[in-house]
Amino acid sequence: MRLNKLFASMLLVGAAFSGNGWADTFQPFKVADIQVEGLQRVALGAALLNLPVKVGDIIDQVKLQQAIKSLYASGNFENVQVARDGDVLIIDVRERPTISAISFDGNKDIKDEQLQESLDSSGVKVGESLDRTMLADIEKGLQDFYYGVGKYGAKVEAQVINLPRNRVELKFKFTEGLAAEIRQINFVGNEHYTDEELANLLELKDYVAWWNLFGERRYQKQKLQADLESLETFYHNNGYIRFEVTSTQVSMTPDRKGLYITVNVKEGEQYKVKEINLTGDLQGRENVLKTILPLKSGVQYNGADVTFTEEMYSKYLGRFGYANPEVKTYPEIDDKTKEVTLNINIKPGKRVYVRGINFTGNTVTADEVMRRELRQMEGAWLNDALVEVSKARLNRLGYFETVDTETVPVPGADDLVDVQFKVKEQPSGSFNAGIGYGSYSGMSLQFGIQQSNFLGTGNQAGITLNTNRYQKSVNLSYTDPYFTKDGVSLGGSVYWSAFDANNAYLERYKNNSYGVATTLGFPINEYNRVSVGLGYRHNEISDVSGYQQALRFYNLYRNSADPSSSLSFDNFELSLGWSRSTLDRGTFPTDGNSQRWNGRMTVPGSDLQFFKTDFETSFYFPINRSHSFVFLTRARLAYANGYGKYNSNDQILPFWENYYTGGSSYLRGFKSNSVGPRAFYVTRDPQACSPDASGDSCSLPGDLNNVYVRSNRSIGGNALATASAELIVPTPFLDEAYSNSVRTSFFVDAGNVWDTEFDYSLYEYLPADQYAQLADYSDANRIRASWGMSVQWLSPMGPMVFSLAWPIKSYEDDDMEIFSFNIGKTF
Repeated sequence: MRLNKLFASMLLVGAAFSGNGWADTFQPFKVADIQVEGLQRVALGAALLNLPVKVGDIIDQVKLQQAIKSLYASGNFENVQVARDGDVLIIDVRERPTISAISFDGNKDIKDEQLQESLDSSGVKVGESLDRTMLADIEKGLQDFYYGVGKYGAKVEAQVINLPRNRVELKFKFTEGLAAEIRQINFVGNEHYTDEELANLLELKDYVAWWNLFGERRYQKQKLQADLESLETFYHNNGYIRFEVTSTQVSMTPDRKGLYITVNVKEGEQYKVKEINLTGDLQGRENVLKTILPLKSGVQYNGADVTFTEEMYSKYLGRFGYANPEVKTYPEIDDKTKEVTLNINIKPGKRVYVRGINFTGNTVTADEVMRRELRQMEGAWLNDALVEVSKARLNRLGYFETVDTETVPVPGADDLVDVQFKVKEQPSGSFNAGIGYGSYSGMSLQFGIQQSNFLGTGNQAGITLNTNRYQKSVNLSYTDPYFTKDGVSLGGSVYWSAFDANNAYLERYKNNSYGVATTLGFPINEYNRVSVGLGYRHNEISDVSGYQQALRFYNLYRNSADPSSSLSFDNFELSLGWSRSTLDRGTFPTDGNSQRWNGRMTVPGSDLQFFKTDFETSFYFPINRSHSFVFLTRARLAYANGYGKYNSNDQILPFWENYYTGGSSYLRGFKSNSVGPRAFYVTRDPQACSPDASGDSCSLPGDLNNVYVRSNRSIGGNALATASAELIVPTPFLDEAYSNSVRTSFFVDAGNVWDTEFDYSLYEYLPADQYAQLADYSDANRIRASWGMSVQWLSPMGPMVFSLAWPIKSYEDDDMEIFSFNIGKTF
């Protein structure tokens, strides 16, 4: 039989390796044919390619050994047997099984995605063949990870489940166990600082207060290494240049649930800076480099100052095209005098020029919109400062969630680079549309689009259509921020509105208006911009309720022969604006400040003569390097009034131009636009009455027939002041990847709206009890305040703001609103 003529594979392999036994009986032969048996997935040709033996070759022990090694090395087989039938070489193989599925069970500290990434790097993935010899190493690597986070009782078991057609399912079963807690951290060798002072520098803790919900005592090997570096940095920053951590010991309690960490240190003595020398190629800028040198001789050595100096010099050289300068400090330590001489060696390297500037990630925004914001030019030498300015300008556009830069060397040219700007776009506008019915608004239709990056052109466009019980309006606006190549902007708007205040639960009046306006903006420098504008506005006011503040204006213009007739005003308006911004981003900034002032006045000769001025400012102060904690302060001041005369009477501000506050933008915790003066009525019989322009009180006698009625409806005022202090914090339970689209903060708001033209004394004729109930609406000190928290989200439909707020200071007639929600405003 054929089998009687075969040499067993293992015996031949043994002969090939041992040199005795069957090796003595093995005789070389000329291969007449090669047969490979057991192939399923691997093609015959692929198997033969891995053989160093071909038909016609003389095979001996050496070539037999090489053949077996080559087949194993191909990674396709987990068992190889070789036999001979006459002059035919027979190779019987068993292929490695194919991984059909990979699953994980019991893992909590490691996500499935992390585990799969680790397996992928080892070549263990679905569709690939399984090398069983690697499983033990993978198990050990995963177990070492758990040891690194203090889980010394963790176990990892790789299970191979055989499936039909030489397939397997690979299942990893985890028993994580509990993490060992740090029982105590000890320091040995420290004399200048106490154990408590050093322990406060560490991220690892051996004690966590009961109220610290986020603190933990879990041991992590990586954190220990980082903590040792923090200790070294601390000592070096305080002059201990010879400080070193001589050793660390981590010992485990017998129950494997606790750890003791001992850190042995050698502090040394404090050193002072003796002198600073600048060496190397200073490019003729030695005087400048010495002038900006922050290090001083005679002061205590500080490692952080040395690092800062190196980074500052590198950035300074980067402004002149030296993209890869090498700045290193070589200290000469004198242990006798306890002084150190700092030798700062500067190697600028070769000046680098920018060949090209490329953009990626901008699927909507056109390249030219981004390119016009750049200050780094192609063909010029690389200037790190200009690249950073360009990055900041792109961020301030508000179109992008993130902007990253990278300089890429040009292959074959050591003095050329390409600058890559990689952006991640975000919603740069808002959209709303709907139809509904409510007992308050009746049937309503809304449609609105506000887009600050219209069709990716960088132009701002908006259209708003609105109709409900109390208002019908249309507004079209468009602004080209680069009307000229120098950055002069041109914008315009057309609008129409019919507003019925009574149906909006406000004091009764109707205002039909339409108008047109245009604005030109001029850049002054990188951060400042001014604008001028001209507009025309028509207002028709009718059906005005007889509350005192409206009558104060209405009595100046109404037709005495027909007191109930409507009033019509045509006004031409001039506007002037100034804005400044050093913010690092257009939306959700974390650093910098911004200011904005706008003034608007009607042209002398218009039907109404008044002016309005509004100033806003904000400052962002990052608390930590990652800018995850930021302190924000904001303030707004506004004032408006009439100017000139009308029929010998002073012009006053039209009541529909009043300022309002309250709601989700400022003074959260109070209902929107509810803070400030309230409407009130003084009547005798059904006739409304108000002090006339001369200050007389309509000749009303001071008796009980004078009825004072106060409304709960706010009517605003001509002066406004608000301020906010806010602490921006990481959003709990939210992945860091969403930090640029969701913001959480805690705030304190304060402010007021008042009427500087309100004369409280004019109403002394009222009965004493009614006069006492009337508030002095000219009092700027009637300040409201609140505190709470806010969450802002840049949703695909536009920015959304959710706030919870509670009043700190309020008045009896104020309307509270603990929860508020707003679409379309971020700060």
